[in-house]
Amino acid sequence: MKIGISIAIIAYLIGSISFSVIFTKKLAGFDVREKGSKSAGSTNVLRTAGKKVAILTLICDILKGIVAVLLSVYIGNKSNYNHPEILVQIAALFVAIGHTFPIFFKFKGGKGVATSLGVLMLINWKLGLILLIYALVLIILTRMVSLGSIAASILLPILTIFISDNYLVPGNYFIFTVLIAIFVCYNHRENIKRLMNGNENRISFS
Repeated sequence: MKIGISIAIIAYLIGSISFSVIFTKKLAGFDVREKGSKSAGSTNVLRTAGKKVAILTLICDILKGIVAVLLSVYIGNKSNYNHPEILVQIAALFVAIGHTFPIFFKFKGGKGVATSLGVLMLINWKLGLILLIYALVLIILTRMVSLGSIAASILLPILTIFISDNYLVPGNYFIFTVLIAIFVCYNHRENIKRLMNGNENRISFS
């Protein structure tokens, strides 16, 4: 119990490092949460600060998820925890929560997609790769990042039913993936409204 709580706190603090805010302040001279959609996510960074800052933010947000999960695996191995996959799932959930509600940045963060992607690519590279390709195809076809993110999150628990191999730490991940899907969709609730109304924001590839 204590190990799980410790990992939850550490993962949350790692997630709370909002690179989008740090990089836009240092490299672009403004807080990304004051521009565009007001979200501290890579897409808003792209729209407001440009490709270089957005790519840097995306990489660091993905790495947050990777670091949190690797740390949980290390602690699980060192402590001989009976169900190490539970520690992985705790770390994955709380690093995403930290990204969305960062304690260091007044609880105003991003939507957790990039960080969750980092988590999934590490937990199961096959699962993560399928979701990444699926999301990218939708984004390219529609020019809507939100649609790709939402659709991929919904597909996630469905894929988990059929993919039972290649897990970094073997175990049952279905409930975990359902929680991730709900979390991502909840964070995109305003985007879902705009999608239903037909006025969702689109990105430009030019």
